[in-house]
Amino acid sequence: MTEIICITCPRGCRLLAGASNGGVTVTGNRCPRGEAYGRSELLHPVRTVTSTAAIQGASISRLPVKTDRPIPKEQIFACMALIHTLRVQAPIAAGSILYENILGSGANLVAARTVEKAALPLQ
Repeated sequence: MTEIICITCPRGCRLLAGASNGGVTVTGNRCPRGEAYGRSELLHPVRTVTSTAAIQGASISRLPVKTDRPIPKEQIFACMALIHTLRVQAPIAAGSILYENILGSGANLVAARTVEKAALPLQ
């Protein structure tokens, strides 16, 4: 059995999830969402990735970015490597897609902040 802290609501239930008799058993949840979360975490954990990317022509040097939906946990390091190679040009609007279908995950990498072009950009 694997212990998991549920994050779907503020209760933070301590779940026990494990495979048994060809299925998944989840205990400790106080709502149906906890059971679904425990099952998902055991079988196929996913995470939303948040980071920053280099931005040029702006008064700041880093642009906050995130995936618009969770990606498989095993793809996080590869996703971060791709983010590290990005060079975004100002101006950019929040929600603008910077990278479509990142790593074939179905998630897009988007700008998490609007950044205007600077009169005197950082060098």
